Amino acid sequence: MKLKMAKNSIFAILLRSPWWVSGLVAIALALIGMALMPPGYRIYGMLTGVPFTVICVAALKKQWGTPSKARTAAMMEKIRALSWREFADEIEVALRRDGFDVKRIDLPEADFAITSDGRTALVSCRRWKVASTGVEPLRELCNAVERGGLYDALYVTTGEFTQTAMEFAVEKKIRLIRGPALAKLMREMKTAGDKSGRKT
Repeated sequence: MKLKMAKNSIFAILLRSPWWVSGLVAIALALIGMALMPPGYRIYGMLTGVPFTVICVAALKKQWGTPSKARTAAMMEKIRALSWREFADEIEVALRRDGFDVKRIDLPEADFAITSDGRTALVSCRRWKVASTGVEPLRELCNAVERGGLYDALYVTTGEFTQTAMEFAVEKKIRLIRGPALAKLMREMKTAGDKSGRKT
């Protein structure tokens, strides 16, 4: 039986927080434990911070390479400024760099088919500038995946999702690529204003 961490437990909250928060908690608990224990047992007091040290390391590993909030916001502005052709080119390059075989497709519901380890997923990103995405585009993407007998679906946007859309994505296991995840994916993007290195 696989154990699942409670969503609102202290450890789950710390995993979603900046890694250094867990580090500070670990240090504070270790110092308090040392101060409260007799001289010969202070090493045991230090151990009270170990669980939070583990959380700190796990959070650091998870967050490594993730852009800051300021950089993410700046990246979203640059991405919104791209034309569809520029954005599609950048997404294709980014997906290939991350190890996918990429094929452009002409479907109303999806723009790319990506393959890795024999598994193919559909990627929808043409509505990347939409401020808020509802459930309908995700439902259409999911139907296209099911029709094609494929495995996964990814939906890319610089905007937000409605609560209903997010619940549908969780139910259907659609990966929502936005915010920090999108900034990380497109970390080597050439902006519309920086044509150096862009082939004409």
